[in-house]
Amino acid sequence: MAMTSLISERRQQAYTPGELMVVGAAREIHDGEVVFVGMRLPLIAFVVAKRTHAPHAIGLFENGVIRSTPSPELIYTMADPANIKNATQCLDMLGVMSLLQSGRVHLGFLGAAEVDRFGNLNSTQVHGRKGLTRLPGSGGACDIASLAHRFVALLEHSRERLPERVSYVTSPGNGNGRGWRRSVGLTRGGPSAVITSKAVLRFDDDGEAYLSSTHPGAEVEDVLRNTGWPLRVSGEVTSTPEPSAEELKAIREYDKDGFWTK
Repeated sequence: MAMTSLISERRQQAYTPGELMVVGAAREIHDGEVVFVGMRLPLIAFVVAKRTHAPHAIGLFENGVIRSTPSPELIYTMADPANIKNATQCLDMLGVMSLLQSGRVHLGFLGAAEVDRFGNLNSTQVHGRKGLTRLPGSGGACDIASLAHRFVALLEHSRERLPERVSYVTSPGNGNGRGWRRSVGLTRGGPSAVITSKAVLRFDDDGEAYLSSTHPGAEVEDVLRNTGWPLRVSGEVTSTPEPSAEELKAIREYDKDGFWTK
């Protein structure tokens, strides 16, 4: 009976790569911080953080919505009525983006088609097998990458998505390395982590990414093989902690059908 119960519990604790990335992103949020949430996985990460370790975090959305609580139900765009209901404030875009300029945003989450070895992001255009493909562009990403105290990028892990140099710098990371941001007038901020489907990359004093942890089931060699440059490896590479029961419960109660996380 005890063995059956244990097997059942383990099945319940199984998680998807998306759920692991959500939990990794949630852990980047500190209590009391003002966070540019965005959509997709970071949206759920904000929910997890609020329900676990960061109950006083504040979420910002580019369309002007500010929330001290997650929206009461899953949203698919930041303008969904559920995101407006019980919002702390509903400003215009200039109002919420000005919080970046005044230095009041601690963390921003960003997605990208490409992220390079110095944490620069491309969401403008890529060169693929079928030639040039145009993408949506910056939106508020360049502002967030330039002016937040730090930012975290999330993306699929592959050589194509992690080239040595992005083909277009939409949003600045550490430019070409140590001291670049300050030299161009960006006096704060920069990338603090890249959370992929295989690993967590962080940044050293040279402004270059290094392998900090591998996700359960991913080997260091696999991560290196699927990265577009000779990725530096921490002397203490760890295994990314698995989601706790509390974190998975928060994800699955909010994203019931796995729309964003399956």
